[in-house]
Amino acid sequence: QVQLVESGGGLVQPGGSLRLSCTASGSISSINAMYWYRQAPGKTRELVAAITTGGSTNYGSSVKGRFTISRDNAKNTVYLQMNSLKPEDTAVYYCRINSIWDDRYDYWGQGTQVTVSS
Repeated sequence: QVQLVESGGGLVQPGGSLRLSCTASGSISSINAMYWYRQAPGKTRELVAAITTGGSTNYGSSVKGRFTISRDNAKNTVYLQMNSLKPEDTAVYYCRINSIWDDRYDYWGQGTQVTVSS
């Protein structure tokens, strides 16, 4: 069993920055991918960014160039640095971890609210 806890959300003005953190605990697979998703009111959940244990990254088109995903494998923590925030970035941001080797290994955090408003 794995637990994921997100933190760092809050209220920020357009053009501002936030850094989200997500720490995994429990039975952590040595080879995994960690993700940030987001879900705005009335919309489906969308992929924001992904990163593998080896550091390979992928970004959703709406955030590419503005957001940066990183991780600290020793701490089992993934980060999302969000710059140049826009009102349309407002959403609940969720952390996820999974493994390519076991489709039963798939866990989500509780989410953290990000609100971009003046």
